[in-house]
Amino acid sequence: MISWGIAAAVAAFVLSSVYYVVTTPLEQRALGDRAPGRGRPAPWKAVTELLRTAVVGAGFAWIATQSDLLALPSTLLLSLVLWVAFPVVLLTGSIIWERVPWQTAAIHAGDWLLKLMLVALAIGLIH
Repeated sequence: MISWGIAAAVAAFVLSSVYYVVTTPLEQRALGDRAPGRGRPAPWKAVTELLRTAVVGAGFAWIATQSDLLALPSTLLLSLVLWVAFPVVLLTGSIIWERVPWQTAAIHAGDWLLKLMLVALAIGLIH
C-alpha cells in the first residue's frame, strides 16, 4: 500500500505544480512587492519537493493501513484530519510568528490539501 502512496505522491507533485502556476499570479496581484519570487525552480528543488511529497504519501499510506482506514470515505476524512493537524497548524504559526502573509500561507495550505486529498483518493480507490 505504501508504494501506491508514493505513486499518488508523484501525481500530487504534478497537480501541485499546476496549482502553483495558477495561484502564483493571484498571490503576486494581492501582495505586490511582498510576494515571494518563485520563478522556475532549480532541478534540485523539484527533486526535493517530489521526495517530500513521496514521504507524505508513504506516511499517509502507513497511517491509513495501521488505522484500518483504507476505504473511501475514511481516507478522505483522514486527509482532512492530517491537513488540519499538520500543514494548517504549521502555516498559521508562520503567519503569527514569522509574519508570512496570510495569502501565501493560504496558497500553501491549499496545495497541501490537494496533495493529501489526491493521496487519499488514490489509496481509497485502490483498496
